[in-house]
Amino acid sequence: MKKIKINEIYNLNCIEGMDLIPKNNVDLVITDPPFAINFKAKKANYNRNVSRVLSGYNEIKPEDYYDFTLEWMSKVFRILKNSGSMYVFSGWNNLKDILRALDDVGFITINHIIWKYQFGVVTKNKFVTSHYHCLYVCKDDKSRKFFPFSRFKKEEKTQDGRSLHYKDKEDVWNIKREYWTGDEKTPTKLPSELIQKLLEYSSEKKDLIFDPFLGSGQVAVVSKSLNRRFLGFEIVPEYYEFAKKRLDQGMYRIKKMN
Repeated sequence: MKKIKINEIYNLNCIEGMDLIPKNNVDLVITDPPFAINFKAKKANYNRNVSRVLSGYNEIKPEDYYDFTLEWMSKVFRILKNSGSMYVFSGWNNLKDILRALDDVGFITINHIIWKYQFGVVTKNKFVTSHYHCLYVCKDDKSRKFFPFSRFKKEEKTQDGRSLHYKDKEDVWNIKREYWTGDEKTPTKLPSELIQKLLEYSSEKKDLIFDPFLGSGQVAVVSKSLNRRFLGFEIVPEYYEFAKKRLDQGMYRIKKMN
């Protein structure tokens, strides 16, 4: 059996990998699970240069998504501390399965955050999807960590006299997507600004931050930059190698070599 080390990432299926993590060991989980759709990340309407986009997941079938979600969430529940919490990102298409699984596993839902980004894919016969869901949940609502004035002091005001900490804690967040033009990239990633905000509100230095679906390694990279410990799994070898390169070299963006 492989021994899991802190401040490392592993090219493992998270379902298997989480069995190697001791019970009640993780302070915070931030994760963006695979979609349950036939997502073609290199399509022209995503404006990506195919030569710079790493190959992606074999996505979970929609009919299997609830069972898949229930399985990984059950394992997260085991390794999460009572004082810990989790943020799960989701598009609208598989939101019902994620909400159902959270309830069935026994998580307590604290907030349903909407991340509004700058634009979505252009549509002709329906409304444009330009937001993402983020479910903020915990095991024990009385024990969970939350630092309400970690980003703004209680008395700080905006230029028009509004409370800064109140504004920052509203549950609709306008944060731009990141486009790494000319650099190596994975098809989808969470912006560092978004991850940093979650880390500052729900963790402190030296806490262990875990992502079962690392992708490009964003959660681990930003956690490391904020003096948090990190741990994560990524099943796609190309994604894992990319994330490991970023961590090993201490680089946020990596230039594409011609």
